[in-house]
Amino acid sequence: MRMSRRTSLFLLAFGVWSWIIWITFARNLWDSDNAFTADGSPTPFFWVHLVLAVVSFVLGTIIGVIGWRGLRATRNRADSKDVNRS
Repeated sequence: MRMSRRTSLFLLAFGVWSWIIWITFARNLWDSDNAFTADGSPTPFFWVHLVLAVVSFVLGTIIGVIGWRGLRATRNRADSKDVNRS
């Protein structure tokens, strides 16, 4: 399957954006008053949102890697076209 350069850039940008957003979310979750009980143990709120953040990190990474590979492939196709024209 071939991806356009625009699609590859979009997927790569989505992966980076996902990391930026979810790192901020994880920091805010850690500092939240709802995350821990008075004795310091994590609440169900914390665990649910931690799982959400971890899944989003994983999916953002996978999508970003697909975008990066697509971008490299478009660059390699462009380089091979230049070599074939010479």
